[in-house]
Amino acid sequence: MNKTKALIQFFLLVGLVIVSSILSTRIWSEKPEKIQTPQSLRFEENMTIKEFGEKNNVPKQVLQEAFHLNSKQDLNKQLKDLNLSHDVISKSVNTKLTIYAEHASKNWMKILLKFSLWISFLIIILNLLRKGKINAKTRKIFYLIAIIVFGVVLGSDPNPMGTIKDALVLLGSKGVIFAPRLIALLVFFLTVFVANKFICAWGCQLGTLQDLIFRLNRRSNDTKSIFKQYKIPFIVSNTIRIVFFILFTSIACIWAFDIVEIIDPFKVYKPEMLEIIGWIFLGIILIASLFIYRPWCHLLCPFGLAGWLIEKLSYFKINVDYKTCIECELCTKSCPSNVMDSILKQDKVIPDCFSCGTCIEVCPTNSIQFLSKKRDKVPKGMFEKNQADKHQK
Repeated sequence: MNKTKALIQFFLLVGLVIVSSILSTRIWSEKPEKIQTPQSLRFEENMTIKEFGEKNNVPKQVLQEAFHLNSKQDLNKQLKDLNLSHDVISKSVNTKLTIYAEHASKNWMKILLKFSLWISFLIIILNLLRKGKINAKTRKIFYLIAIIVFGVVLGSDPNPMGTIKDALVLLGSKGVIFAPRLIALLVFFLTVFVANKFICAWGCQLGTLQDLIFRLNRRSNDTKSIFKQYKIPFIVSNTIRIVFFILFTSIACIWAFDIVEIIDPFKVYKPEMLEIIGWIFLGIILIASLFIYRPWCHLLCPFGLAGWLIEKLSYFKINVDYKTCIECELCTKSCPSNVMDSILKQDKVIPDCFSCGTCIEVCPTNSIQFLSKKRDKVPKGMFEKNQADKHQK
């Protein structure tokens, strides 16, 4: 019965997300995600700047910035009088045109609203985690809120993964840096610095969807699975993620092609943009989420990799009080990934911690907390008996 219930909940959740996202995108009447810019510009003899703009469909605002015009009269200057080669003009115009197109494709009101809600939401979660008030029930509720607000209602973009992906693709294909995207990326990195992987953990619309799906395949106390769940060794998952990041970045810079775009699982919140390959990949990720904790985050996400590096410096993080710890290791058994075992025993390489708070909830002695302090060292000899018992078995 529990297995049937888990499957029904899974299909209901995914179905509702997809259907409601279709309705939401139509209500928003979103701007086109990409505005095409000309591949090559047309030049003619004795052409004025104004005529150049009209021939190539370049807005006056772009002309003004590309040619550093001081007045409308400057539009009547001939290109030949500028003493600039066609290559220099093309590079300047295409750069400004690309930035203009990026600006024009954004719904800035929605983006500002989304970031304001993100910050407010994460502050609430941080306070609750610090007080140890996140439990199995509230965890699912907050994940669902994040899915609805940051995914269904406010859409697939912006998102943490998209900022780093699109920045690299734009730089590789056009040689252009879009400043607002870098600001967004810095804000996301700041949330990771403040609290361990926080934007991924509680704000990312795809991360929370995967996490909630994973929890549907857990019993009510959120410590044991219904269908068998698997913990991929971190050396395997992180190696795959590093290789994929190198592959993605190389293709973006050398061939100016975005390999993530065709499989982007964030399009679950923009279903009408998905093609056959995208639907197949999305289905694999969502089904895999029942059995593997956050498969996209651990195996492929470019921001996940960057966030894993930054979280080493996080101000708030999981801490263990070894003076009161009774070595029951219930925290490691309940943790959805391998990270709590590494934190508890202070391994040299600690995997991604998504600050879900499961370890805090299940600890019988309240020895685990979300604190702003350096992690204590494991007392010598602690956990050695447990390790020996495991080897004997």
